[in-house]
Amino acid sequence: MARSSAATVEEYLRELPEERAEALRAVRRVILDHLPPGYVETMNWGMICYEVPLARCPDTYNKQPLMFAGLASQKHHMGLYLMCVYSHQGSRAEFEEKFRASGKKLDMGKSCVRFRKLEDLPLEVVGETIAATSVEEYIQLYRDSRRK
Repeated sequence: MARSSAATVEEYLRELPEERAEALRAVRRVILDHLPPGYVETMNWGMICYEVPLARCPDTYNKQPLMFAGLASQKHHMGLYLMCVYSHQGSRAEFEEKFRASGKKLDMGKSCVRFRKLEDLPLEVVGETIAATSVEEYIQLYRDSRRK
């Protein structure tokens, strides 16, 4: 499944094969346990998203909520989208260092950490990364990036 039309997170998870649904539920729990106040969980872009609501940051370039992180089941892998790492070079370097120090192999594009099974992700590192950026800091990073 590359993109879903599910309206709710639970509906999205029910569409998945059980092994993938279990893995995404576990990663979702880590995200929710570490998500700073102000972000909201939604279904957007065909995946589970963690966003800054438009009421908090209405001036986005595409008039959509500002995505902080996302979670999806793709055709050949599952993806954890960390826009919080993509948007800040220092955060990216720290994330990559901690990920590799966990002993797990990092398979990452610009923002997408690809994994085939739950054991491929160091969940502690994921939680620390999610917890590290407040809504206010993330909005400021976004605004600073738009000024360049």
